Amino acid sequence: MPDNKSIFPIPIAVSGGIGSGKSVVSRILRIMGYAVYDCDSRAKQIMDADSELINKIAAMIDEEAVTILDSGEKVILRKKLADTVFNDASKLSILNSLVHDAVKRDISNWCNSMQADKKYNKPYIFIETAILTQSGLDRMVAGVWDITAPDEIRIQRAMHRDRATRGEIEKRLARQKESERAPLCNPANIHTLLNDGNTPLLPQINALLA
Repeated sequence: MPDNKSIFPIPIAVSGGIGSGKSVVSRILRIMGYAVYDCDSRAKQIMDADSELINKIAAMIDEEAVTILDSGEKVILRKKLADTVFNDASKLSILNSLVHDAVKRDISNWCNSMQADKKYNKPYIFIETAILTQSGLDRMVAGVWDITAPDEIRIQRAMHRDRATRGEIEKRLARQKESERAPLCNPANIHTLLNDGNTPLLPQINALLA
């Protein structure tokens, strides 16, 4: 009889653009006992702790964006790094590539640890990401939950959350749409959840889990 832990849990992406409500779905899944990897928060932690990534940023983007503390620890000066890549599209592309690669390595390790965890008895693990295809994460999952909502609702949510103007959010929304492309996984494994504030989410989640 095969060992189920060699097959399960299956990685599923929870994806969607700005203001779609990915975090709400992820929060529900965590309450239900499912493990969820948050790409955004982990990327920030990795940039603070991954010495290989920090060294590459210094060598390939801006050595002045990395400083050495009295303890000998190297840390990224985020404002300096942001100023550098804001004014240089090629360096922004390099930074995105470096961070995406580091996050994917971290996800691979996380998936392996979850599959080896005998205490975790759920059939799925979830990866929350806003940049599924651009980062190449669509190659690492067996399916996608695509969280959607009408544009106006997304704009209002993002304005409230980020304390940003309508113009700022509309620009971000337009950039996301320009960079979107279909995930590479089997189309039959791509499912849409509507999070418009009126359609109940829990029945949609339960239907997919079932």
